Amino acid sequence: MDDDLIDDEGRSLSRKSRLPGAGFFYPDSLDEEYADRRAREAIEGAEAVVVADGDADGLACVALLRERYDAALDVAPFEASLAARLDPGLDDGDDDEDEDTEDSPVGLVTASPHSLSEALDRVAEYADAGVDVYVCDLCPDDESVVEAADAVTDRAATVRWFDHHQWDDDVASAVRAAGVDLVIGESDEECTADVALRSLDDDFPDHLVDLAAVTRDHDLWIKEDPRSDDLADYAHWASAEEYVTVVGRYGPALPEPVVDYLEDRRVEKERLIEAAVDRAELHDVGPWTVGVTYGRCSQNEVAEALREDGADAAVIVKPAGSASIRGSEGFERAHEVAAQVNGGGHPRAAGCKPDVYDDMLDYAHHWTTEGQATKRVILAAFERLIEDDGTADE
Repeated sequence: MDDDLIDDEGRSLSRKSRLPGAGFFYPDSLDEEYADRRAREAIEGAEAVVVADGDADGLACVALLRERYDAALDVAPFEASLAARLDPGLDDGDDDEDEDTEDSPVGLVTASPHSLSEALDRVAEYADAGVDVYVCDLCPDDESVVEAADAVTDRAATVRWFDHHQWDDDVASAVRAAGVDLVIGESDEECTADVALRSLDDDFPDHLVDLAAVTRDHDLWIKEDPRSDDLADYAHWASAEEYVTVVGRYGPALPEPVVDYLEDRRVEKERLIEAAVDRAELHDVGPWTVGVTYGRCSQNEVAEALREDGADAAVIVKPAGSASIRGSEGFERAHEVAAQVNGGGHPRAAGCKPDVYDDMLDYAHHWTTEGQATKRVILAAFERLIEDDGTADE
């Protein structure tokens, strides 16, 4: 395939909004090979290993743990890389700044609920005996993760798991029975950084205590601290190692190079948000108004715009096939909808990827119809909630 066909550079915003990023077109086998190599480099010889979600909440936990183990990386190379991204004349030609940075004694392996078992298997395979292992901001979909957790507890000195998602009671019991110290916070009161902060019971500096508070403001969609949007955007656009290192050094008071970088990236971000909002349609499903749209965009801002237009819930379907479901005070069942279509999450924030893609023709249909099949499947999940409620009443 011609690289130009999947390169975002020079592509119109309308087309960029409708198509996935270049990484989508790489085979899973190559992604797995790269993920395995990076995980092995992070895990081997580490004093502690953290398996974390790659969002602001999960990575804030990594910053706390590296502080506790006195294992933070030098921030200077990352700040230099930021300056180079803003001024191409300073670029040294290295596309991956993480490749040239040292490894922390607290290794980081990012994962999602779908890749959690594979990440834990890598820890069990590559970690030194007696290592400390932490799992942060990840809730397994089912008990299939227990076998991998067993293998890790056999290898590690301690395994501690911090989270704030809605766990199935049986899965939580099985994970604890495997020897894991599992702490689950209240999902509508704490983010996982809060859970880690209180569970680690350490004397953390003020800027990291503040980091947990601002992360909560974003993760629970409180929206009272303007710095929380900066953290969310930076975690999305930066590499995991860069984000952990910078917020570990500065907390939520991000330095000038990061602020300049965010301002530069937000120009296109706002245009992608506008495109997604313009495509949105409102559907009445029982007592709820559901706003549905499609595109590469920042789902939280799009959901907020749809709520302002009268939606109780918002569904943002992405070109890569996944979807974000956002609720409101009038709809706190997003996780129930997602659970029906291969996903999960919180009452007001959940994600899923419906199993409707058998081959690339299905994806081609997905892009050219702006996700019609996925939209129908998710709207049907909303309708099933009404049917289930009626059955329960009977």
